[in-house]
Amino acid sequence: MSSNFGIEQLRLLEQQFERECTSVTDSRSLEDIRARYLSRKSGLLTSQLQNLGKLPAADRAEFGRVANQLKNRIELTLADLQHNIVQREKNAALESESLDVTLPGNTRRIGHRHPLTIVRKEIEDIFIAMGYTVEEGPEVETTYYNFDALNTPQAHPARDPRDTFYIADELVLRTHTSPVQIRTMEKMKPPVRIICPGKVFRRDAFDPTHSPMFHQVEGLLVDEGVTFSDMKGTLERFHKQFFGESTRTRLRPSFFPFTEPSAEVDISCVSCGGTGCRNCKGTGWIEVMGCGMVHTALFRNVGYDPQKYTGFAFGGGIERYAKLRYNVEDLQFYFQNDMRFLEQF
Repeated sequence: MSSNFGIEQLRLLEQQFERECTSVTDSRSLEDIRARYLSRKSGLLTSQLQNLGKLPAADRAEFGRVANQLKNRIELTLADLQHNIVQREKNAALESESLDVTLPGNTRRIGHRHPLTIVRKEIEDIFIAMGYTVEEGPEVETTYYNFDALNTPQAHPARDPRDTFYIADELVLRTHTSPVQIRTMEKMKPPVRIICPGKVFRRDAFDPTHSPMFHQVEGLLVDEGVTFSDMKGTLERFHKQFFGESTRTRLRPSFFPFTEPSAEVDISCVSCGGTGCRNCKGTGWIEVMGCGMVHTALFRNVGYDPQKYTGFAFGGGIERYAKLRYNVEDLQFYFQNDMRFLEQF
């Protein structure tokens, strides 16, 4: 074989390579053409170099020079192609993954204050404006503070395990926030003017009007010369502030172990204004809380002189006030955390 023939084959191989380069568009086709021309076992250029030994000794140098030039040209061309492919793939990835900062963001559902929290805060604000302070106490309470100190006799139905959650013989989940009143009077000398909001627990079935856990707010005022009229005026002012100036308040005789005399508090129906409707069962009045003058037994239990001090106490359910404010018929909505319900407030 002459060197001229071998060099001519290299020229033809170069032209073939240049034609095939035009079809290289991605990394896979690039590796295919690299293997086809430069593979050590079966590459087209490698096969040509294997013919070097068949040439006359005088022609080998020229053939080798041309073959090496072609090899270098192929390698440089493949390197350029690889750079271009990598850059093109990178640009395509950046374009497909780019973030358009002018697009509106994903709307996140923002939480709302719970209606019970809203009502509790409003009740607190009204009484704070009257000079009351907010006191809190433990939710797990002794039977002394939950019953005994509040003049509740041993045979009272509220002490029955069917009505109260007992943790131990003398430990319960508090059934009202009245124990906070006792704890506060133990550490504070009159005058005392407090409200006690918080969670309470009773063995009630969960239904539209009952829950084993609910919220109460109770109030206590103790000082010299406090009268039943003071209590009535305080509750009238509170309900006018909460429901509106047209709201009327009335008291009906009742009984509670820790107050004497005791009363139930009614307000004029918030739905019909007192004319009579389904919500007030045609009476024009809705019961909202209990109240009364503090029993002298409680003063003796905390070391107050019942001859010197008098006081009144009152308490109602926060869910009750929220129901009247927002016309929510089913108590269970307050505890289901359904955003469709909560976002209305």
